[in-house]
Formats: sequence, C-alpha cells, structure tokens
Amino acid sequence: MDEDKMRASRTARQGAGEVWFRPERARRETPPLSRERIVAEAVALLDEEGAERLTMRRLAERLGTGSTTLYWHVRTKDDVLDLALDAIFGDVGLPTGGGVDGWREDVTALVGGWRSALLRHPWSAALLGRPLMGPNVLDRTEFLHATLVAAGFAEPHLSAAAYGLSNYVIGSALMQATWLARDEEAAREAAEEHLRAHRDRYPTLAEYGPAIGRDWGTTFAIGLDCLLDGIEARRNASAG
Repeated sequence: MDEDKMRASRTARQGAGEVWFRPERARRETPPLSRERIVAEAVALLDEEGAERLTMRRLAERLGTGSTTLYWHVRTKDDVLDLALDAIFGDVGLPTGGGVDGWREDVTALVGGWRSALLRHPWSAALLGRPLMGPNVLDRTEFLHATLVAAGFAEPHLSAAAYGLSNYVIGSALMQATWLARDEEAAREAAEEHLRAHRDRYPTLAEYGPAIGRDWGTTFAIGLDCLLDGIEARRNASAG
C-alpha cells in the first residue's frame, strides 16, 4: 500500500472513540497546553453553549492559542467530545462496596451519581451513543458489572440487568435535560391544555397529566426501585 493510501486508511478510521486507542503524543519541553486544560475548557464551553457550538477553532480561541497547537494534543472534535464526556464521569463516586447483601444500595448509589453528573452537564446525555471507552466510564462500568456478578448474576441476566440500568438512567436524564432547556412551566401548561382539549382520545393522560415539571428526583427513584425489584426477582429465579 503506497503512502497516500495508508494516510487515507488512517483518516477513515478516525472518529468517535478513536482517541482511546491512540497513544497520547509526547509533550514538548515547554508545552503551551496540556490535555487536562483542553478538556476542562471544553467542558466549560459545552456547559455554557452545548455540543452544537463546539468547534476546534472556538476552543482554541478560548484557550488563547492557535489551532495548530491544539491539534498537537487532540486531532478532531470527536476526540474533544470523547475526552470531555469521560471527564464528567470522573466526578461520579464509586460506592464503598456492600457485598452480596448490599448490591442494591451500591447500584442505586452508582446510578444516582451517574444521573447527577449527566444533569450537571445537560449536553452529555445526548452523546451517550458514542463509544464509551475512557478510563472513568470503564471504571464505573466495571464496578457495576462486578457488583452484579458478586450478587449472583450470570449471563444472560447480567448483561440484561446492566443494559436495563444504563438505558434507564440515560433515558431519564435525557428527558429531564431536554425539558429543563425550555420554559418548563409553559411547556407543562401547553401540554395539559392540549390533553384536556382531546380528553376523549387521551382520557388517562388528561386525568393524570404529563410528567413534565413533576418531581423528577422522586419519579426517578421510584422507577429505579421498580427496575431493581424486577432485576432481583430474575436473580432469585435464576438462582433457584
């Protein structure tokens, strides 16, 4: 394969998640930037303006440097997003470990911390379809799987339990972040008015109303308990 084809092949492989499979470049003697500083500024920019506004040029400007210097540390916007996404999971504390009898408490604490991190950074939930291979995410995923294994789960129930918990926290955080980005009270009133106007078609929703603007935390906790009840019942059934 000639040099041009090799370069094209490398370029084609670049994308979301690739940053975790490349060694970090050696720093120069007096580097104007560090990966840690880049990631911290990227998270700040994402918190302020969302993923749509993040560009390599704008990030370089915020860092007070040129794009060439920035590209020395990160090759693409995908690199920046992967690094920023993994960074926010570093704030999720790992439970101390309650053993077999405390597996529900450990899972509840981990999932609750995960949800809090996503809500502190509303842009993050929408990016969780990306490959999550960073050390912070993997450490917490390892803890979740190890906790379930220690509690007696085995395949296929292990993967099903971990998958269900992950999707529950992602979906709930995404929904809440989406609504909180709007005028939540006005959105709730408009939804309720629409449902009342179509009560004959949506009688239950008209009676109980949409979940918009309700106690998000309580709703999440009750739903998580329901999910864990089902997971535990399946564990007990498989053990029997």
